[in-house]
Amino acid sequence: MKIAIGNDHAGVEVKRKIENYLSEKGHTVINKGSDGKESVDYPDFIHPVSIEVKEKKVQIGIIICGSGNGAAMTANKHKGIRAAICWNEEIAELARQHNDANIVSIPSRFLSEEEIIKIIEAFIKTSFEGGRHKRRIDKIDGND
Repeated sequence: MKIAIGNDHAGVEVKRKIENYLSEKGHTVINKGSDGKESVDYPDFIHPVSIEVKEKKVQIGIIICGSGNGAAMTANKHKGIRAAICWNEEIAELARQHNDANIVSIPSRFLSEEEIIKIIEAFIKTSFEGGRHKRRIDKIDGND
């Protein structure tokens, strides 16, 4: 699977762990994130991930910031993007099954590296159920 990853300064170390894990599993990782620990503006690194996903250059995106909120809000400004803040495996599974989430937003300051890897695993392995959920997600982008 081809995966884009983006992060701000709060996600540099976590991103490296995720990249290593995904590479070991045979995934291709496209780094759109910051590689330094100096303060940066997360939208500068989240928009490129959203564009990669929206244009179907990658199958999913992973975005990382301190709380996961700013990153998810930024990503969700793009039509067709459904970024979900996930703080455990069950939320990651439900985000994929019910919401067809195509980006996982990680709150790096609130989770251990082990928890984050489990969330990523759950997000990758889970598929969209379709059915009644398809009708609902078709209404997400709105009419404006």
